[in-house]
Amino acid sequence: MSEQLKIIVEQLNKEPFKKNFNLITFDSLDPMQLLQILNDVLAEIDPKQTIDIREEMPDQTVKRICALLAMLKYKPPGSLSDVSSFRQGLVTGSKPVVHPILHWLLQRVPELKKRAYLARFLVKLEVPAEFLQDDVINDTYHQYEELVEGFKTYHKECEQLRTSGFSTAEIRRDISAMEEEKDQLIKRVERLKKRVESVSNHQRMLEQARQLRVEKEREESLTHQKQEQKNQLFQAEQRLQRSQQQLKDLRQAAADANPESLIRRLEEEIKINSYMVSEKLPKELEGMRRTVQYLQKVASEPAMGQDDLHELEDKIKEVDSQINQLIEKRMMRNDPMDDKLTLYRQQASIIIRRKESKAEELQEAREELAAAERVLKQRNSQTQGSDGEEVIRSDELKRLVAKLRTKGTMYKKKRQEIAELKAEYGVLQRTEEILKQKHENLQQKLQTVEAEKGISGYSDTQEELERVSAIKSELDEKKGRTLDDMSEMVKKLNSMMVEKKSALAPIIKELRSLRQRCQDLSHEYEEKKVQYESCAAGLESNRSKLEQEVKTLREETAQDENRYHYVNCMSEKLREKQKLVRESHGVNMEQMKMWRDLEQLMECKRQCFIQAQSQASIGQVIQEGGEDRLVL
Repeated sequence: MSEQLKIIVEQLNKEPFKKNFNLITFDSLDPMQLLQILNDVLAEIDPKQTIDIREEMPDQTVKRICALLAMLKYKPPGSLSDVSSFRQGLVTGSKPVVHPILHWLLQRVPELKKRAYLARFLVKLEVPAEFLQDDVINDTYHQYEELVEGFKTYHKECEQLRTSGFSTAEIRRDISAMEEEKDQLIKRVERLKKRVESVSNHQRMLEQARQLRVEKEREESLTHQKQEQKNQLFQAEQRLQRSQQQLKDLRQAAADANPESLIRRLEEEIKINSYMVSEKLPKELEGMRRTVQYLQKVASEPAMGQDDLHELEDKIKEVDSQINQLIEKRMMRNDPMDDKLTLYRQQASIIIRRKESKAEELQEAREELAAAERVLKQRNSQTQGSDGEEVIRSDELKRLVAKLRTKGTMYKKKRQEIAELKAEYGVLQRTEEILKQKHENLQQKLQTVEAEKGISGYSDTQEELERVSAIKSELDEKKGRTLDDMSEMVKKLNSMMVEKKSALAPIIKELRSLRQRCQDLSHEYEEKKVQYESCAAGLESNRSKLEQEVKTLREETAQDENRYHYVNCMSEKLREKQKLVRESHGVNMEQMKMWRDLEQLMECKRQCFIQAQSQASIGQVIQEGGEDRLVL
């Protein structure tokens, strides 16, 4: 139990629950909190179960949880196999009930999620048989079954795709291939656009083509709508014909019958249906359940060897010998009253078997009638004419009429036999009641005699032995049938395995050669890939160098262009200056000559001035020298 609690707490502390429990806090939860945790786990498996249980009645909560657990195929432990005690434990939030459920659920959450999802679509609706007699409900139910089968097929395909194991490399290769195709298509579209643009009035032609495509799509839609309306009209006509036929049959039945016959017929049908529902179908269902349980038990047991089979045969022989001894003892007693009762019992069992056989024949006749109606409906839909009317050939109509007459005669005959059997059954039932009363009286007398003789309980022991003998014979018969079925199943499985092996042998042989070829191609692919990558790397480096050189040359070209434009602009300015210089050259030369003459003149004046000053200074010196001499 502690290990179970540890697993529950670990799972609840993980995603997506994040409960942050430990063993002490989880074990101290009250029943309401424990039930809420159980509901949260169920809500994780089936989101429709998300609810606060405080807002729901306890019986509704238990009913909902039990239904979901049954759908998930949960089996309570051996101590909780009683349904009432299990439900009571859920109502009270009992730990011995809730803890095993949590332990079972938390260990299988992904699997149970998938099962809950599939159950939404695969659990079929139970429709009573009397409702299926209506054609519309029957057709709808068949469509529902077809949709369920279609869902199974699509789900299997989806699972196969999920488990097929497509690698990421393959997906990437597919993506790259699709991108290449996309680029090719884009280039092709561009080429087509260029070709179209060269055509005159291409826009008008494109618009007309677009309108044509729209009109074609509209035509397809209208055709589809027309076909749907034809189908609806055909179905409406079929329903109208069925309704008219039912009305005609009802009118004929009303014209041919009186209230007493109608009541008697209804009573017979009610008795037949009551027998089918209350006796025959429950027995068949119980027999199928026992067969399934027995087969499940056989399948769950390990394979039996030859020693086990010998042991079972020895046990069967021993039980057979015991039964034979009991039968001999019974025959030695030779009670006349038992002989009379045995005779009546045999007659009653014969009547019951005849009744069951007739009920089976009636059921088969009903199924055959339903199948014939489905075939007739299918043929009517296949032989529908182009104008919506049904086309029936004369020979086919004659065969149908003859077949219907035969069926009607057989139905009347079987109905008469059933009526006779019912009357005989009533007589035998009354006889059985009288004999039971006599048997009870004789049994009381027998018990009194046994008590007087001191052998009380002898007759009960005898009856118990007879009952055990009957059960033993029935079990022997079932065992024999089961062993035969198992041997037949083993033979079929062996033959199927041989067929599958023989069918797979050439495929496996071909697969081996394909695997070797795949390995060779993979090796070659790897080598080519290395060569391609090395070549691509070299080309990439060369491309980078060329791109750098092109970039440098473009920059130099831009600089040269700038220099060219600058020199060109400066040459234009210099030409203008040269023109001005040429135009003013003569005037400027004359002016320059005049300036030179002026400069020479000024230079001459300066020289003269300098000479004059020098002469004046010399004269002054001479004069000063003369004065000095005079002073002396």
